[in-house]
Amino acid sequence: MGYALQSLWHDRSRYMPGVLAVAFSGVLIALQVGLLMGLFAITSIPIDHSRAHVWVGSPQVLSVDLGRPIPETFLSRVAAISGVEMPEFYNQAFANWTKPSGGSDLCMVVGTRLGDDAMGYVYELTPDLREKLTEPFGVVIDQSELSRLGVKGIGDTAEINKQKVRIVGLINGIKSMAGPYVFCSLETSRALLNIVIPKQHSTYILARCQNPADADRVVAELRALYPDDMSAFTSESYSLGSRMHWLTKTKAGIALGYAALLGLLVGMVVTSQTLYAATAASAREYAILLALGIPRGRVSMAVLTQSFWVGLLGIVFSIPTVFGLAQLASLGGVNVRLPWELLVATGIITLVMAVVSGLMALKSVQQIEPVNLLR
Repeated sequence: MGYALQSLWHDRSRYMPGVLAVAFSGVLIALQVGLLMGLFAITSIPIDHSRAHVWVGSPQVLSVDLGRPIPETFLSRVAAISGVEMPEFYNQAFANWTKPSGGSDLCMVVGTRLGDDAMGYVYELTPDLREKLTEPFGVVIDQSELSRLGVKGIGDTAEINKQKVRIVGLINGIKSMAGPYVFCSLETSRALLNIVIPKQHSTYILARCQNPADADRVVAELRALYPDDMSAFTSESYSLGSRMHWLTKTKAGIALGYAALLGLLVGMVVTSQTLYAATAASAREYAILLALGIPRGRVSMAVLTQSFWVGLLGIVFSIPTVFGLAQLASLGGVNVRLPWELLVATGIITLVMAVVSGLMALKSVQQIEPVNLLR
């Protein structure tokens, strides 16, 4: 290891491109995956920003935005499970938004109870906004969606499914993948969505457990009792399932996944070629070591050790770069999620990539013949 570090430092100009290649690959992987996580976290906002422990929906539902109507009589089924507090109805469905100036766009109507004890409304709906939503056909949208929906602000009117609505408030930070979220009371949502949600039906039934740790048990009981009539999820599993559906079953998710994989492959190729060139350039030094009787295995281990340190240095350089670029992206309204699990996984992948690149560079060491190089 001592020789490997000395050689690496002595020939730092030769190995620096490899370090930069590893750093670039690590940055690319972390940012691509972080961007992917941030983007698809949008699809589970209604779940992640609510207080429900259990979500009950239509059979085989794959994502929170794909729920179909279920009978409101199912409420008694959920309420009958021990440990469940009083459940409530929740409506969510796509609708047609008609702009005041003409033209239309798709929107996602979300209707919930508005009381302080309700569990379906998103955190961003303050008590003041919830009070305003008690106005019949009053709606709240995200401020970033104003231009998309063709309105200017509070007090403007539009139509949802040919029914007039009025914007009574604005929130921030609730963007969408498809149609903009439009929040309203449960009563308003029933009127706006009556063409897709029949009377005495709702999209979901939400429940809170007296002990949050009982959520898995409640879900298991509901699935065992009613396997064909409805689906039941904990909020955590449904959030993950919704994001994975968008990631693996939609073209956008598959495309971004391939982009992240491409970043890994490009980084591996560049790193391997850089280390291969650096190792080949040191062929005479390795030939001297072999001529002095140093076992070829020890020389090979020195090459792998150099690859390890190249990878480690690349990771060290990539960390501040990743956070800096993520912060820069946030200024533009782009959410890049960088949980510690992602950073650790990126570091491991990048380090393994560097070592694998070193293994590929060993070909040049294995081909070294001291007699030919030392003439």
